[in-house]
Amino acid sequence: MNPSAPASSLPLPGQRLPAPRRDRAMTAEELFRLPDDNCRQELVRGELQRMAAAGFRHGAVIMNVAGPLSQHVKAHGLGVTCGAETGFVLERDPDTVLAPDVAFVRRERIPASGLPATFWEGPPDLAVEVTSPGDTRREVADKVASWLAAGTRLVWVVDPKRLVVEIHEPDGAPRRLAGSDVLEGEPLFPGFRLPVTDVFGPTP
Repeated sequence: MNPSAPASSLPLPGQRLPAPRRDRAMTAEELFRLPDDNCRQELVRGELQRMAAAGFRHGAVIMNVAGPLSQHVKAHGLGVTCGAETGFVLERDPDTVLAPDVAFVRRERIPASGLPATFWEGPPDLAVEVTSPGDTRREVADKVASWLAAGTRLVWVVDPKRLVVEIHEPDGAPRRLAGSDVLEGEPLFPGFRLPVTDVFGPTP
């Protein structure tokens, strides 16, 4: 990114960026071997998707969710919590690899050989998407649909702009939490409770 570029030409945090054109579909293995270019990279049916780096508040909100959730998961031996940019292979031929802001995989699904060094093959049990200024509603809805179609049991969409958390499950309409509501972890995290005000922290 050119630091001297005019502000109007700079992408919004999380905004989708142009990706190099290819004459064939990219695989999950090729995505994993790509060099780090300071952008978030995902794969949708073989097409590379590049997003601008997230903003500071976005990262803070991620930790507001990931910190308490990880502590609860560890305390109760529930499984493994993963941070942003952890890739999950949702489809093959052509490949789709998405990376939520926070993810969780149940203990029963962890292989006896240990945690894989590459992408996780299959969906997480929980995917958390924290929206960025560059996200469109259609892009967020498409991601939620992809997670649920692949077998993710619970999706939390966290919107720092509207101070809202949406809960999506395979069956039933989305639920919306705001204000004094409390985010609960049933059925994956019995006993987990996180006030929505704690998700977003102090606001300017």
